Amino acid sequence: MKRTFLNSDRLRVLVNGIHAKSGGGVTYLRNIMPLLAADDELELHLFLHRDQFALFGTIHERVRIHLLDFPAGFFSNLVWEQLVLPIFARIMRVDVTLSLANYGPLAAPSQIIMLRNSLAVAGKETRLLKRLYWVGLTVMTALSLFASRRAIAVSRYARSALSFGLGDQLQNKVSVVYHGVNDIFRPSADPRVGEYLLAVSDIYVQKNLHTLIRALAAVKKKFPDIVLKVAGRPIDAEYMAELEAAIAAENLIGSIEFLGACSTDQLLHLYQDCKLFVFPSTVETFGNPLVEAMACGAPIASSNSAAMPEILGNAAVFFDPLDAHEMAERIGALLADTAARERLTRNALTRAERFSWQSTAAQTAEVIKSVAPDRDRLIGRTARASQPPAEARP
Repeated sequence: MKRTFLNSDRLRVLVNGIHAKSGGGVTYLRNIMPLLAADDELELHLFLHRDQFALFGTIHERVRIHLLDFPAGFFSNLVWEQLVLPIFARIMRVDVTLSLANYGPLAAPSQIIMLRNSLAVAGKETRLLKRLYWVGLTVMTALSLFASRRAIAVSRYARSALSFGLGDQLQNKVSVVYHGVNDIFRPSADPRVGEYLLAVSDIYVQKNLHTLIRALAAVKKKFPDIVLKVAGRPIDAEYMAELEAAIAAENLIGSIEFLGACSTDQLLHLYQDCKLFVFPSTVETFGNPLVEAMACGAPIASSNSAAMPEILGNAAVFFDPLDAHEMAERIGALLADTAARERLTRNALTRAERFSWQSTAAQTAEVIKSVAPDRDRLIGRTARASQPPAEARP
């Protein structure tokens, strides 16, 4: 049943965005906040760290932004989020707390979390401090999942992988809500196919670019002019150094371009003009670049693991992400087959129609409203807030 709130009785939602620092988290917030803000039943308060503000620029005027200033880092974030944010929530008389990460403040009112960070990354990590980070994330995910009123999973894979074997028991608690794709991503009116492969992701170990580098060395034996362009920020400096060493070892200097962070317009043209979009990631709960590439009609070769088959369906040719030889074979076969690439383009454009931010926002709003306090309490709160102090009453 649809709930109706008067303007003075809007559902007050604290959006905990302090974990959105790169990749899908930033993409999600940029696209979802203006659409949620257009819902007259919601009053949105977005909490960000000051260092994040430049990532988002201007956000919808109806979103009230709260910029925070505390030492950056996983553990300082954790302490602030668990101890300070619930106090803000109580002072503001927040009705719902939406945390856009696997975990949020356990003591915040009517918590909703978003299951989007795969814990399987821990199995790919060998560095002690990084593994400790993933252990901490796993513990906080479990605690938050059981403490929250509802959870949103960004794919069926995410719901299964992040529910700790309790998927059946949590069916009513965890809703699958796919991310959307910005309308700017569309096929080119004047297609020009470049001689390059494209990979789009910020640079972490789970993105598996080291295997793609090995596969490219094999591909270039048959297609010597092909190059690889990688759009994304080098978040993990140690892993970036490993990639540079692998490029030198495979004699691929000059054949791979690291483009860094790219604007939406730059990404649009990269997707539109690439000969093949390659997604080698080993662990992914959704993959925003997948739907962006599909919406632009890019032919896709993708890893067959995690959420990739669920999101791509028949819009890609799949490979084992840990097998550089198979990856090279699939890529080479598509580079040699124009008809196959054209078929993938048609399939991609059709499948991309399943994903829209408008649908994401509508489903997210329904989850938010499902944990709303009863209307009488909201009206009572508004009435109390409008009364003068006791000493001023007649």
